[in-house]
Amino acid sequence: MKIRLIMMLALMFIGLNGIAQDKAKSKIVKFKTSAICGECKERIEESLNYTKGIVYAELDIDTKVIEVKYKTKNLNAEKVKYLVSQVGYDAGETPRNEEAFNKLPKCCKSEGFCKRPGE
Repeated sequence: MKIRLIMMLALMFIGLNGIAQDKAKSKIVKFKTSAICGECKERIEESLNYTKGIVYAELDIDTKVIEVKYKTKNLNAEKVKYLVSQVGYDAGETPRNEEAFNKLPKCCKSEGFCKRPGE
């Protein structure tokens, strides 16, 4: 009886340890971007969501803050910011890639050119 109890406790410990390790395999980072409009949102999210190691990316265009969940095996927070900068946007303290920025549509470079829904 004691052996059975010890074995059950050991299996429970191993199972809980595995769950704890799974949680540590991914992290969430949030940072401000220079995104302006819905096109910026789509461009950034699409770029990140099709990147290996990104679980999800969600940009709140009103606050310009992006939340990215990523796998720590493939990426880190600085690499995520670098990926956003390569699309042409500032990412926290990481400056945008100027060449990529110059390729953005006019509305994504200056707020005065953005069309609002219904205009």
